[in-house]
Amino acid sequence: QVRLVESGGALVQPEGSLKLSCATSGFTLRGYAMMWSRQTPGGEREAVATISSTGDSTNYADFVKGRFTISRDNANNIVYLQMNGLKPEDTATYYCNVRVRGTNYWGQGTQVTVSS
Repeated sequence: QVRLVESGGALVQPEGSLKLSCATSGFTLRGYAMMWSRQTPGGEREAVATISSTGDSTNYADFVKGRFTISRDNANNIVYLQMNGLKPEDTATYYCNVRVRGTNYWGQGTQVTVSS
């Protein structure tokens, strides 16, 4: 079955960097666009970045443009989110997401905390 496992979250100081990973299985990654989203306690889940199946096209939420980069390694079935210039307001649980045959799948999330 489709499985997504996020990792790489941590406590980091403002202006620091982290690279999140999403290991995928149960579907052919190269055939699907992928998304990273995030959610704060009591808040709604919001899209952060998307990447096309080939990686040729990416889109970012305005609040992360110029700071975050989404990428993918289809050969190894992993999707990444490089986060630079982190701000306290980036604190959230980060999830990767894929829609396969009409069903949305999410991982368990990885916690990112930005604090001094």
